[in-house]
Amino acid sequence: MARCWCAAVLVSLLVTGCTSGPFGLTFGSADAAVSAHLSPPEEKTSVLKARAGAESAVAMSSALFRSAPVVVVAPEADDAASAAAGAVAERLGVPALQLPASDADAVRKEVRRLAPQVVLAVGAQARRQVEAWKIPVEVAGIDVPADGAAPALPAGVPAVEPAHPVDVTVLARAGREDVAAVATAKAAGAKVVAVHGGDPRTDQAAIDALRAGPSGALLALGEDFGPPDRLRRRVDLALRGGGSLPGGGQVLFPGRMLVCLYGHPDGPALGALGEQDLEATVARVKKLAAEYEPLSDVPVVPSLEIIATVAQGSPGQDGDYSAEADVESLRPWVDRAGQEGLYVVLDLQPGRARLLDQARRYAPLLEQPHVGLAVDPEWKLGPGQVPLQQIGGADAAEINEVTAWLAELATAKSLPQKLLVVHQFQLTMIRDEQALDTSRDEVQLLIHMDGQGSTGQKVSTWDSVVAARPADLPMGWKNFYDEDKPMLTPRQTMEYRPKPSMVSYQ
Repeated sequence: MARCWCAAVLVSLLVTGCTSGPFGLTFGSADAAVSAHLSPPEEKTSVLKARAGAESAVAMSSALFRSAPVVVVAPEADDAASAAAGAVAERLGVPALQLPASDADAVRKEVRRLAPQVVLAVGAQARRQVEAWKIPVEVAGIDVPADGAAPALPAGVPAVEPAHPVDVTVLARAGREDVAAVATAKAAGAKVVAVHGGDPRTDQAAIDALRAGPSGALLALGEDFGPPDRLRRRVDLALRGGGSLPGGGQVLFPGRMLVCLYGHPDGPALGALGEQDLEATVARVKKLAAEYEPLSDVPVVPSLEIIATVAQGSPGQDGDYSAEADVESLRPWVDRAGQEGLYVVLDLQPGRARLLDQARRYAPLLEQPHVGLAVDPEWKLGPGQVPLQQIGGADAAEINEVTAWLAELATAKSLPQKLLVVHQFQLTMIRDEQALDTSRDEVQLLIHMDGQGSTGQKVSTWDSVVAARPADLPMGWKNFYDEDKPMLTPRQTMEYRPKPSMVSYQ
């Protein structure tokens, strides 16, 4: 239902620059009470696919106001005038519009639709342009203060707060030039939340603001926020979120970089993680991550990639050629990492086991917000294959099963986005790679290049793996202490493009 608020708008001739308009309307009639009628969106979630500036201002006005007794306009190209117009609009509780340099027909139509008695034009240029429209409305001029102070208003125009503000939260992209649209939203009493990026889950401050005061309707400004149904899912996840990722927020990339020690807690044979005890491992990876901080434009998060299931040369009791670590044996490592602000990736070397079956085994650990999953197709074998005798591979369809399950887990437990790492050093390791499911907001897929050897060999592998990945997925890089000849320094590692979002050490 539309809400309205009333204010007597009395514009007099007592202020310089306010004159009787071309249609003979008279300012200063104290007997006539006029109202602005608000009209919040009927849909629970709406996205205004409007360009920044004049277009977004019209879109916001149209979305929230049915009519207004006063409209404030300013040239789009004049930042100071636009800022002044926004300040006046917020003070009066009326729409602010911007006049583009060329075609202002949409603005003229919006003024006609709002049916104001007065247009307050900020600056002489805006006044001349509005008067040239020859529409039945009084035009009053407002000068832009040279010192940046609040502009003087015509006498009798009060700063009125709406008695019944709209129950709407407006999402606005930080850095977009939407000064008039944002002012119009605030004039209507909407709550405005600035978001860095098109996904509110990437911005912890935006998440906190959304949680602090949820509204009945959500209105996003700009097509970067995507279709309304996807935006609603993202906001719902942010509101329900059962915790944040290390480093803040609910989305992994591009808001952070992971630097990992890889291996198994039982000893050094399977990687650097097992070369020392738990406390020493935490200290070592923090020191390693610190080497990357000067090289990264996002926070660097120290991480552990723990091999949860280890490929075996013998079938074992269950016949799957994979030894699965007990959940409780890994819990001290996972819990301690969480306490220290580390991210954890549980790595699966499945042998002949089904990837999804092994992933489900570790659901109690994956229910924690700082725990993700990795699958290693090198060790995914078919009937008759044995680890270390063949290099395995996984179908995209089987990896997609894990993606779907992780997404369902994240939704059911109100968790931040889950990481799913897919290791690769030969293209045959991911069959039908372009069919990988990258559509689920709850899961971030990352392709991790695991090639070893000389720098030339690694570069060749990197180039082929990068080229084969679908949808510009983020990339990971592995440095081998013993097998690389030589092992790259952090600075050399960060020179590759795309810049790695995850670097692990084995």
